[in-house]
Amino acid sequence: MAGTNAGLHAVRREDWSETPGEWHGEVQGFGGEVSLIFVRAEPGKGPRLHSHPYPETFIVRAGRALYTIDEREIEAGPGEILVVPAGVPHKFRSLGPDTLESIDIHASEHFVTDWME
Repeated sequence: MAGTNAGLHAVRREDWSETPGEWHGEVQGFGGEVSLIFVRAEPGKGPRLHSHPYPETFIVRAGRALYTIDEREIEAGPGEILVVPAGVPHKFRSLGPDTLESIDIHASEHFVTDWME
């Protein structure tokens, strides 16, 4: 591509969604620079404590979650954005009653996770 489309990267939902029509899946190496996780977590669910050697950004689309970032707990809902610095332990749990939907942006061309629990 040339002109205004140079460097453009696009992916269709059917290419990342693990279940057609649902907000759940992942893309690694998007644009060669970031990886994305499209989270769909039922109330009470979420990943255990972990860290990454790069920053991770959470954008909440729907539902609510309790994020534990290092020693701090933050409740976030639709439209809220959190950024976890590189190397900082974190986890989250969907609070309900609605299903959590978020976009988790990893500042890396592939996922690197250090699981702590």
